[in-house]
Amino acid sequence: MKIAVAGTGYVGLSLATLLSQRNEVYALDVIPEKVEMINNRISPIKDEKIEEFFKTKELNLKATLDYKEAFEGAKFVIISTPTNYDDEKNFFDTSSVEDIIKKVISMGIDTTMVVKSTIPVGFIDEVKEKYHIDNIFFSPEFLREGKALYDNLYPSRIIVGEKSERASEFANLLKEGSLKEDVTIKFMNSTEAEAVKLFANTYLALRVSYFNELDTYAELKGLNTKDIIDGVCLDPRIGTHYNNPSFGYGGYCLPKDTKQLLANYKAVPQNLIEAIVKANDTRKDHITRMILRKNPTVVGIYRLTMKTDSDNFRASAIQGIIDRLKFYNVKVVIFEPTLKADSFNGCQVVRDFDTFANFSDVVLVNRMDENTKKIEDKVYTRDLFSRD
Repeated sequence: MKIAVAGTGYVGLSLATLLSQRNEVYALDVIPEKVEMINNRISPIKDEKIEEFFKTKELNLKATLDYKEAFEGAKFVIISTPTNYDDEKNFFDTSSVEDIIKKVISMGIDTTMVVKSTIPVGFIDEVKEKYHIDNIFFSPEFLREGKALYDNLYPSRIIVGEKSERASEFANLLKEGSLKEDVTIKFMNSTEAEAVKLFANTYLALRVSYFNELDTYAELKGLNTKDIIDGVCLDPRIGTHYNNPSFGYGGYCLPKDTKQLLANYKAVPQNLIEAIVKANDTRKDHITRMILRKNPTVVGIYRLTMKTDSDNFRASAIQGIIDRLKFYNVKVVIFEPTLKADSFNGCQVVRDFDTFANFSDVVLVNRMDENTKKIEDKVYTRDLFSRD
């Protein structure tokens, strides 16, 4: 069948790649350079599996700037455009999703829209009423940056926000494209599916914050953080995964999803959700204080990206630390190979690693690698396990 995917970020491009193994897929984007790259089978995002599939698989995939070309005749229109939580206005910006919905409505076509973008709880019900439509449901994604296609090939679960024949058909499309033998598929209403997404990401943010606060305690008390984490995590109810201290949680999902969930708690009693949001700022404050104790003249930031094998630094925790250091008039220089500009946020970008290292008194490293191991005497990191 023909399937359209609106948006070619991690979610959209991984889905388009997955589904184009067995279906005719049109990927819609507004950036000409991305469309050209996809049509030339060059991945515009860093994802090892997408790059591999582009080189080795016969994919029935075409990227386009023309929404009519993409949507006409499509059985499903998957919406995976970017959404974001606006701190100043205190609302979740879903305008890109609604723009696609309005385009589909304007064409008068027989299709089903599947929202994969992160949205507030109750959004699908609201747009059904607002636009007088019923051909739409939500299906959350649970993907990691840099491993989005892998996570679609081996999904932890498939959740579809509708109990219907078309929902079953969509779930089976995802299952057919995967390589995992036993995939758990769960059907529910879209409102519950929307809640699943926000609560799942907020739990992950909670886990990051928990081990970061454990690390803060150990660092200030002069204790061995790794020994404590190893001892705690040997309890199988806790587990040894996702427990590596960091400078805070960031990226596409966790910062905005935790804030959106907190906004959804209006008039609902809570303490924990607000604490998870506040904990990230507290952690950045602590990291900044520990750096200032070293009295550096120049602080080097090694990578704005916070994860290995990622080229995304949207809302990365290190940016909050940069802002704090600048507030204290500390000179900051940045080593980030993915940046083409000579400056970022008013800070000089240094492209040669040795020059960068020599120029810096202290080098902040969220995750160690072969480069930073050469300058360990200058490095400040909380990385214990060289992962996550």
